Amino acid sequence: MTDTKLLELAIVRAGVTKREIAKALNISETALYAKIKGVREFKASEIIIIQRLLNLSNEERDRIFFADSVENNSTLSE
Repeated sequence: MTDTKLLELAIVRAGVTKREIAKALNISETALYAKIKGVREFKASEIIIIQRLLNLSNEERDRIFFADSVENNSTLSE
């Protein structure tokens, strides 16, 4: 499950726009937003591209994209 908050922070920190990320992934911005919000899952190939774009360490990548549980995620019902 994607940690939306950590991903958003990483995007801001890297100074990369979501439009640039969508273009690099060859998907629409709408599709990217759905993935960020947890409606759809990121593919492994997309995670690798995002890791490179945002200059994420493997540990950061894992915390963002492979979170066991995420607080305040709109797709979770607790």
